[in-house]
Order: sequence, then C-alpha cells, then structure tokens
Amino acid sequence: MFENWNEEKQSAYLYRVMADVELDKTNSRLFDALARAAESQAQLWEEKALKQNLQVPGSFSPSRRTRIVARLIRLLGPRPILPVLAAMKVRGLSVYSGGHLGAGHPMPTSVDTVGYRHSMLGGGNMRAAVFGINDGLVSNASLVMGVAGATHDAKLILLSGVAGLIAGAASMAAGEYVSVRSQRELFEYQIQLEREELEEYPEEEAEELALIYNARGIAMDRAREMAFEMIKDKEHALDTLAREELGLNPAELGSPWGAANASFAAFAFGAMVPLLPFLYTQDIIAPIQATIILTLVSLFAVGALISLFTGKGAVAGGLRMVLIGGGAGLLTYIIGTLLGIGLL
Repeated sequence: MFENWNEEKQSAYLYRVMADVELDKTNSRLFDALARAAESQAQLWEEKALKQNLQVPGSFSPSRRTRIVARLIRLLGPRPILPVLAAMKVRGLSVYSGGHLGAGHPMPTSVDTVGYRHSMLGGGNMRAAVFGINDGLVSNASLVMGVAGATHDAKLILLSGVAGLIAGAASMAAGEYVSVRSQRELFEYQIQLEREELEEYPEEEAEELALIYNARGIAMDRAREMAFEMIKDKEHALDTLAREELGLNPAELGSPWGAANASFAAFAFGAMVPLLPFLYTQDIIAPIQATIILTLVSLFAVGALISLFTGKGAVAGGLRMVLIGGGAGLLTYIIGTLLGIGLL
C-alpha cells in the first residue's frame, strides 16, 4: 500500500519538475494536471491506510533515483531522457513522440498514440551512449587483462589496448552507420511509395485509413469523417499514413552519421578507462591492479546508470555489471596466462 503511495508521490514530484522546465504552455499544463492527479491518487492510498489503522507517512522524500532523474530533466530537458522517464512510469510522454507535436501543430488523431511511449524504450541517443560505453569498457578491459595474462610487457599491453580501442570504436561506428543508413533508405522508400499513392489515389488512401480506425473500435462513419478530413492536408496525411499503415515515425528515421559518431565516441570513452593506469608508468603490477579497481568501479557506475532505463535497483544493477564484466575479464586473463605459458 505504501509502495503505491510512494509511486504516486514520486510521479507527482517529477511531473512538477517537467511542468517547470517545459517551454510549451500546453505541455506544461498537461504535466501540472498529471501532478495534481497523482497527488489525488496518493491521497486515496493515504485514506485507505487510515481506514485500516495503518500509520501514514508524515512527508514524502524523493528517492536518490528520482532526484537524479529530476536533475537530468532540469539539465537536459525531457526529450533526451524519454526512455528514463518511461522506465520511471511517467505518463503523457506521447506529446514528444513526433516532430509535428507541440505549439502550433495539430495533435495526432491516431488511437495508438499512447503506445508511442513504449516504443521509445528502445531508442534515445543517451541510452545508446550508455550501452556503447559499457561495450567499450567490458571488451577492452577483457582484452587488456587477456594480454596482461600472456605477457608482462607494459608497452605491449598498452599497445594492444589502444589497438582494441581504435578497432572496436571503428567497427561499432561502421556497423551503426550501415545499419541506420540501410534502415533509413528502406523507410524513405516506403514513405515515398506512400506519397505517390496519396497523390494518385487520395480517396482510396483515406478509405484505408478509415478501415484501420474502424478496426480499432471507431464507428465507420466517424472513422471516414476523420480520415477524409485528415487527407486534406497532404503532409499531415502522409505523416499519419506512415504511422498507421507502415508503423513508421517520419520524424525519427535517425541520422547515420550521428549514430556512427555517437557509437564511436561512446565506445572509445569506455575503452579508454582500462588503459589509463598504463599511461603513467612502465611498471606492470601497479597498473594491472589499478586497472582492475578502476574497471570494477566503472562497471558498477555503468550498471547503476543503466538501472535508470530499466527501472531496477541501482545497487543490484551495478553488482550485476561487476559480476558480468569482472567475470569476462577474469576469464580472458586465465586464457591469456595459459596461452603465455604455452608460447614460452
């Protein structure tokens, strides 16, 4: 019961922060209304507790995670951290789901607009950057430990780590570029076909859209009225048809170069961490020990940060990442040691 009360209080706290930073007055009023609704829900849980003679919390104190998310909202704004907000069970994020939303633009009439909140969970440059850092950290730490197991040459270990950083970052960037570019070309081709059909057969396209709305429970007469009204604005109609018929959001096709650069930078940043101790000394024991400690601390921090996207506990997420990354490093160190012995 108190968990529900706390969840509603937490939501109200974040809604107020979002209302404060939101420049769009319509969105600001929405989040302010959601804050009041969450407070009302918390009050209901409080009254229910009193009826059962349970002690009611005197005041609400936001959790550490909630305070961190609130700082991110104030620092970056809501848009860059949509996956984090979705994981925190924040509602109303559909106002950010497309480029046509906001002041001076019509709201979509699609029935599944709310569903776009969930589709954001797999996207977001911030989320991709965090996972890119994690990949670079784990892979290069494992490489460094594997080479350290095979040789005591600090220069060779550093050279191998730098090579792993460059190769891994370049590979990630190239793969991300090809993936996003291919996906974008496919989407653009599908949207262009839809544009041509809209120009050639507007009434048929409107009827298809009406059938989709009807299948979702809207009366056919009303569905046709909505579809034919929408078809009058060709660009708005194309945007809606792309969403409804193709399942695409034209505003979120993605930039191949942006994805490639972000992947390269994130992987390189994570891969640099295990190499730092080897930049300051030619010794072998102290840098390896420092690399292990620095890597484990970084793994814990990354795991705790990932918990913002998953909604799980930060400590559990950090420890899990330490076990996974640490286990990978230990395994490669053992293999490297065995290979080093075999080569002697």
